[in-house]
Amino acid sequence: RHRDWAERRAGELSLQSPQAAQRQPTEVTLAAYGQSWSIAYEHGSRSAFVESEEPVLRVRTTGGTDRQVGLTLLRWLSRKATSHLGERLDELAGETGLDYSKLLLRRQRTRWGSCSSAGTISLNVCLMFQRPEVVRYLMIHELCHRRHMNHSKRYWSLVASLEPGWKPLDVELLQGWRHVPAWVFP
Repeated sequence: RHRDWAERRAGELSLQSPQAAQRQPTEVTLAAYGQSWSIAYEHGSRSAFVESEEPVLRVRTTGGTDRQVGLTLLRWLSRKATSHLGERLDELAGETGLDYSKLLLRRQRTRWGSCSSAGTISLNVCLMFQRPEVVRYLMIHELCHRRHMNHSKRYWSLVASLEPGWKPLDVELLQGWRHVPAWVFP
């Protein structure tokens, strides 16, 4: 009875999922960071990554499997995200006057961020694949939860006062999974 809907929905979701061909990329672009790196693969006795002065990332694995490559790239991505997203969140907290107690970085499949009542803001490392304006909006969204732990009219009013063009950024964020490469989820 629901076959048409299920097939249509499966087609829509397949457009949002990363392509398998991206599991051993030749280049990685972190839009939030504003930089791209070409990737050189090497065989070694242990998995590692080395970032050089030029925008080249050397990825060393023992067997060169998709999983090993993905896990090595994830360690590199997490390091980049910790530095970049942490600095950006600190800047926005100072700029907006909305504080937080702790930052956690996670790799989640369905959430871009969250804020706990204790003031812990969790951000998805996949934000590194989004445009800086989208990342800023998400951070403002989470910081505003420090004042309103809901999505009330007062909450959205606060968001709009800090990010007047938030609606198209919210739509872009919802479609942002299209920019996340397959290797992020080995």
